[in-house]
Amino acid sequence: MSFSKLVEKVKSGIVFYKNLARDTEGASGIEYAMIAGMVAVALAAFVTPIKTAVTTMFTTISGAL
Repeated sequence: MSFSKLVEKVKSGIVFYKNLARDTEGASGIEYAMIAGMVAVALAAFVTPIKTAVTTMFTTISGAL
């Protein structure tokens, strides 16, 4: 491989990685996935206490009838 071809290959690699660093098209998808993950964790944390409260409420209503 000649020196000029090597230099051209290095330049094209630099241009490719510069353009890749500027590309933000997939960033919003990643952000939405992170938000969905946080919502799932929050729901998982609160499902058991809510279930217990609803069960207690219906048991109390059922006992009063």
